[in-house]
Amino acid sequence: MRRIMAIVLAGVFVPTLLFSQELLQIRGSDTMVNLVQRLAEVYMEKNPQVACAVSGGGSGVGIAALIANRVHIANASREMKEKEYAAAKENGVIPVEIAIAIDALSIAVNSSNPITKLTKEQIGAIFRGEITNWSEVGGPNLPISLYGRQPNSGTYVFFQEFVLGNKNYSPRMKQMNGNAQIVEALRTDRGGIGYVGVGYVRDEHGQVIPGLKVVDVAKEAKSPGVSPLVTENITSGRYPIARALYQYSKGTPKGAVRSFIAFELGPEGQKIVEEMGFYPVSGKYLEANKKLGF
Repeated sequence: MRRIMAIVLAGVFVPTLLFSQELLQIRGSDTMVNLVQRLAEVYMEKNPQVACAVSGGGSGVGIAALIANRVHIANASREMKEKEYAAAKENGVIPVEIAIAIDALSIAVNSSNPITKLTKEQIGAIFRGEITNWSEVGGPNLPISLYGRQPNSGTYVFFQEFVLGNKNYSPRMKQMNGNAQIVEALRTDRGGIGYVGVGYVRDEHGQVIPGLKVVDVAKEAKSPGVSPLVTENITSGRYPIARALYQYSKGTPKGAVRSFIAFELGPEGQKIVEEMGFYPVSGKYLEANKKLGF
């Protein structure tokens, strides 16, 4: 039986295996779309009876699709909100949360910027628009350009809650479609700063993308700066802007949904997570997954 490989682009849904017996529809986080696409490709090679269609659009889009019963799995780079759980319950959907990877949300600047460390409070003040020139944080006399995500992005929501203290972003922040667009903008903007998933700051050789610099982040002014590029900093909890990357299923995962998630959390799936620049599930997230039988 002929098999047509899945072609998946962020924000674009593409039908995949025409002759497969079962189709898994997965939608949501743009931060996760490349990662889950790769996981799906390898999974389908081993399970040709299942097709996976993976698309982006943002965590909010994926969660809304799950609530509306239009997908089997929602990818989300943030936790579901209480109002989303309530809406799902009204529609007869009981979301179940599974962490499939850990992301160290990275603060990136142009490689010509001499800044090497920022505190979490400084980063929040910069994106709230309270600090507008690099000279205010020990850098050159240069206006700061802000690059972030759009409101339907889970990364936008997580960063606002965790770093900005639930206050508004500066209206000067450029709202970009995805992580890759932020990286490209920072490579050409000497005054730029942006936040991106750690899986997007390194090239295929594991090196930071030319033209980009990833700054260390300190919890407080007297704390040492911590790099998001060192695995130990993430597993130990030292890096202050780490988060889980989730998938939400409709009820306890069963059948092909359970099989796919089990693959993602198995040794081969977690190796792919690392190859794509993210970190394996660990700590409390690992324990939560075990309670679901993974």
